[in-house]
Amino acid sequence: MKSGSKNEPALGRPIEILLVDDNPGDVRLAIEALKEGKVRNHLHVTYDGVEAMEFLRRTGKYAASPRPDIVLLDLNMPKKDGREVLKEIKSDEDLRRIPVVILTISKGEEDILATYNHHANCYITKPIQMDEFLKVMRSIENFWLTIVTLPPGGAC
Repeated sequence: MKSGSKNEPALGRPIEILLVDDNPGDVRLAIEALKEGKVRNHLHVTYDGVEAMEFLRRTGKYAASPRPDIVLLDLNMPKKDGREVLKEIKSDEDLRRIPVVILTISKGEEDILATYNHHANCYITKPIQMDEFLKVMRSIENFWLTIVTLPPGGAC
């Protein structure tokens, strides 16, 4: 991946992204969009909320995992849904400063309000069309990985 984002020099390394999504098709599209992007990144994927929290807390098979700079979180997943994961992240002193971008098919007002009430950093509804989904992923990259200054991992 190319370098040159606002975050890369500040962090001195590629951006660590945790994608939490149980839809293999959406995961493939996200991988493709971020691979072709302009920001050097390492994309890590977990497929349910339990795995996501293990990754974030660096337990079990994720003990050696890097701390993500940003989390892309689906809401509707097995075992532990994204709403529960968001609550856990934002109530954990060590994790709460990691930006969490909700990326879901839900357009429900109750989901939107609940996630913002639990301090989601933004809420994006996944488009159904592949080209639109790729466009959304590139927009996420452009805004969150290029324009926004992410908190340093060590200070979170």
